[in-house]
Amino acid sequence: MAAAAAARHYPETRFMGSKRRLLPVIADVVSHLRAESALDPFTGSACVAYLLKRLGLSVTAGDMLAFSYHWANASVANSNETLSPSELIALTSPNPRADDFVRRTFAGLYFSDDDNLFLDELWANLTMLEGQRKRSIALSAATRACLKRRARGVFTYTGHRYDDGRRDLRRSLRDHFVEAAEMWNQAVFDNGRVCQAFHSDVFDLAPDQYDLVYVDPPYFTPHSDNEYTRRYHFIEGLVSYWRDVEIQPHTKTKKIVRRDTPFQHRATVYDAFDRLFGKYRGATYIVSYSSNCLPTRDEMIAILRRYCRSVDVIDISHTYTFGTHAHKVGNTRNRVTEYLFVAK
Repeated sequence: MAAAAAARHYPETRFMGSKRRLLPVIADVVSHLRAESALDPFTGSACVAYLLKRLGLSVTAGDMLAFSYHWANASVANSNETLSPSELIALTSPNPRADDFVRRTFAGLYFSDDDNLFLDELWANLTMLEGQRKRSIALSAATRACLKRRARGVFTYTGHRYDDGRRDLRRSLRDHFVEAAEMWNQAVFDNGRVCQAFHSDVFDLAPDQYDLVYVDPPYFTPHSDNEYTRRYHFIEGLVSYWRDVEIQPHTKTKKIVRRDTPFQHRATVYDAFDRLFGKYRGATYIVSYSSNCLPTRDEMIAILRRYCRSVDVIDISHTYTFGTHAHKVGNTRNRVTEYLFVAK
C-alpha cells in the first residue's frame, strides 16, 4: 500500500515498542474500515499516527511523554512548517549566553563535553524560533540525535560500555541534529484534514467522538522491564530543559521521577482498559498488544466485547531483541505473538 510505503520514510527513532514493522498490517486493516477520524492517545514514536495521516484521516495523537508529543506535533499536527536553512544555521551556532545546565549536570555521563555544550547552546538558540511546530521539529531532531549518538539508544547506564565503534557513535550531536532536522522537515505534509497533537494522559482528554481509536499503551508484563522513563529520561528532560521534570539526584544516571500510569500495574491494568474502551463508545478499536502481557488474549477479547459487537484478532509472530542486560540475549521469553485486536 502506498500510504504504508510513504510512512516508512518517517524518521526512525529507535524507540522501544515502536510499531514501525507493523505499519503494512495496520494500513491494510484501516483500509477496510470506514474511518474519517482517528485518536492515537499512546502515540509513542508517532509512526502509526503518521501512517493514519498518510491514509487521509483526521488524526489526534498524543502521549504522557513530552518528547513523544513533540514527535507527533512535528509530523502529525504539522502540515506546512519546516526549519529553513538559515534557521538551522542559527540553531547550531555558538551562543555565549547559553546556560550550562547540561554540562554541569550530565558531565561524563552520556556525551562528550562538546556534545553537552551543543545541547546547552541549542536550547538557548531555540528562543529565536517562531511557531510551536518549528520548535517541535527542532526538539524532535535533538532527541533523535541523542538516541542515535547513544549506544543502544537508552540512558539506563552511564559511560560508553556498549560502544562498538559504529559510525553513529563517532558522529557529533551537531551532525546528528542537522541530519535529523532534514528528516523531520521531509516528513511534513498536508493531507487536507485537521490533525492535532496533545501532551496528556488519555483519561484527562475530553471524550470526543472518533471513528477509530488506536490503542498501544505501555504493556504490563512480569517478564521484562517496560519502563519508558528509565530508558528515555534524558530526552524527556531535554525537551523542557528539565524545567517540567524532577531529577532524582541520588541516582547515578540522574533519571527523573516518572509519571505513573495504571496500564503499568497488575492491580490496575484491567480496570484501565475497561475505562478506556468505555470512554469512546461507538468507535472502532485497533489494539496493539503482546502475548507476554496482561490482560491475556482471551481477557482482552472479553473486555472489548463489553463495548463492541465483534472482535477479530490478527496474530503476528515477533521476537524482541531490545534489551540492555546479558540475561536477555537468547531469552525465549522474548519470543512473543503480537496481537492486533480489531473491535467494532
